[in-house]
Order: sequence, then structure tokens, then C-alpha cells
Amino acid sequence: MSEEAPALGRPDSPEPAALERQNLLAVRRERLGRAGQRRFPLHRLLVVARLGEGTAAEEVAGYHRELFENALEDHSREQVSGLLLLYSSYILHVVESCSSTVHLIIQDLASLQNQGHSALLQEIKVLVVAHNIPTRLFPDWYVAIATAPVTCPQDSMQSQSTAEVVAECLTLLLQLAACIQSFEDDSEDASESVHTLAPELLIPAETINYLCNAEECASPEDFLRIYLSPSEPALDSDTVWPVPSHFSA
Repeated sequence: MSEEAPALGRPDSPEPAALERQNLLAVRRERLGRAGQRRFPLHRLLVVARLGEGTAAEEVAGYHRELFENALEDHSREQVSGLLLLYSSYILHVVESCSSTVHLIIQDLASLQNQGHSALLQEIKVLVVAHNIPTRLFPDWYVAIATAPVTCPQDSMQSQSTAEVVAECLTLLLQLAACIQSFEDDSEDASESVHTLAPELLIPAETINYLCNAEECASPEDFLRIYLSPSEPALDSDTVWPVPSHFSA
């Protein structure tokens, strides 16, 4: 029996302890892969802005794609989802990711705003930052171009508070997110379906213009100043960024 012992294993076979370590590492990698979509608490950011003079829609989309790639490489590697709505003169952007990525985006928007009239985006306003959201509204990050958005009477918004206008905006976004989810379920090319969204699904351009001009909504720089100030009592106030509860659900 002792003479047969060397024949039980090959010279290049790993030791049992090494095999056990390899198996444990494989299981750990598999678990990390399954949990990779949700390693950190999710947060949601909503921003509106006016396009800079001569800015093309492709430039804005490319700017954000590069920003997200940098966030994935340098920060949490948490997936970004959301929707970038591009109008002829405005944008509305929803971003869902971890806190470090959301903070990076706001910082970059603040730097962009400091470029003055040459900046890609003008009159940037942070409308909503919803913390610790339970689920994503959007399965992926999409870009949609509003070729003929629905309009609404300007007088209808003048009789509303900024918080009410934001709430209506968020209600439309929830409906839009449900529509995009149906694209994901029914279509093999959801991105193409989103790219050609029907006008009645879009937020009116006048609404975005109103919010870009609303003094109650914070610029990225103002938002960061308030957020990073430990002694600022208005941090949780709706006057800083109105967050209707149905948007954070």
C-alpha cells in the first residue's frame, strides 16, 4: 500500500488546502458578481439645465457618458441608471447610483457652471436628491431626444409653487419610467424605443424653463455649500430641494 501512495496524486496537482482556497475564492467571486448590482445604498438625483449656446445634443450625451465612465473607474463601480431628456434648449436628467457617484456628478456640474457663458450647460438646478431609495426606476441609463415636446400654458405654472411644479414633474417621470420598463419587457431594443419617445410622455419644455429660473432651486455650487455645511439647519428643508415622497419610493 505504501508503494502505491505516490501514484494517488500527480506532481502538478494542487494540494488539498490550495484546492479549498480556490473553491472559496470562486464562491466569493460568484457571490460578488450576483451582488454587484447593489453593493451600496442607492440615491437618485434630478437636474435641469439650459443648453449652452451652440451646444449639440450629442455633446451633452457624450459629456455624461465620460463622466459616468470616470465614476465607475475611480469610485464605487456602482452601475448608473437613469434618463437624459434632451430638448432643443434644455435638458432634464435623472441619475440613480451610489452617494459617491451622485456627489461626483454634482461636483462636476458645479465646475461646469463656473466656466461661465462658454459652458456646455447653463442655469443648472438641482431639483431632487432622494437618499436610500429601495429600487431603481430605470433599468439602464437612456438618452431620449424630445423632437416635439408637449407644451403647457405658462400661466398655469405661475399660479403654482415651485414645489408643486416639481411634484408634477416627478409624477410625469414616474409614468415615463413605467413606460420605459414596458419597453424593456416587450422589446429587444429598448434603447431605440426610448430614443423615440412619444411627445405626450415628455415633460413640457416650459416646465423645465420655469425650474431653471426658480430661485428656490439650488445650483450645484449652492447645493454643495449647503450639503457640506455641518451647521446649516436647512439641510433637510424642502426649500432647499423639494423631495416628494412618491419619487423616493
